[in-house]
Amino acid sequence: MNTQARGTARLGFLTAVSFGYAFLYIPIVLLVLYSFNDSRLVTVWGGFSTRWYSALFENQVLLTAAWRSLQVAVTSASLATLVGLAAGLALVRLSGFRRGLLMACFGSLLVMPDVLIGLSMLLLFVNLEQWVGWPAGRGLTTVSLAHLTFASAYVAVVVRARLLQVDSSIEEAARDLGARPGQAFWLVTVPLIKPALISGWLLAFTLSLDDLVVASFVSGPGSSTLPMVIYSSVRLGVTPEVNALATLLIAAVALGLLSAALINRFISRPDSSR
Repeated sequence: MNTQARGTARLGFLTAVSFGYAFLYIPIVLLVLYSFNDSRLVTVWGGFSTRWYSALFENQVLLTAAWRSLQVAVTSASLATLVGLAAGLALVRLSGFRRGLLMACFGSLLVMPDVLIGLSMLLLFVNLEQWVGWPAGRGLTTVSLAHLTFASAYVAVVVRARLLQVDSSIEEAARDLGARPGQAFWLVTVPLIKPALISGWLLAFTLSLDDLVVASFVSGPGSSTLPMVIYSSVRLGVTPEVNALATLLIAAVALGLLSAALINRFISRPDSSR
């Protein structure tokens, strides 16, 4: 009876997991499949064709928006990694009221709705322009700063979790050997938390590339990001070029993950010459 019960429970667990993966990945597979659809109607299969990939590279609106999104994502992710590194270090090494206040500031960004973040950032930029004349209007700079604001909170959480696992005596030993505090941190601690920094950068990059709500508040004419352009086009009907662009993004992400896995496997493989 126990064996039968365990078998039933295992079958139920596998069924639930299979259903979950199917729910997540079947829409992606359909999107990739219909990017090769010859029909202009995205819901009607008209035969295999790559015509929409050619049309995509002639669609300057989508290509320009994609380039803007990449610029914003790289800039905001890089700055968010630096800010998140400093914040994560402070969350570990500060104590008392200062750590609680800092944790409340960054923690609120994790749970605050995107609408409130976008609205508050818009009001901040408008008042700064009136007071000091900067930023002059809304554009890629304001979008990057807005993305930096909420992405740094996620990086700080990742960095803090990694710093709590690092033995602080290693950095103290470096100081005892003559290294200055800054040298000990950058030459000893930072290499130990490098995986967390890379993970934080990738997370910030993804959040920036995916954001629609905050960017809608703080962007201006000529600075629409890719999610904004896609959302505007979807409201009038999904175009096959969007499916082709999404397929290329999926391929780029898959290639990046595969490359990272191969590099990690190569680095962790023991040297056969030894």
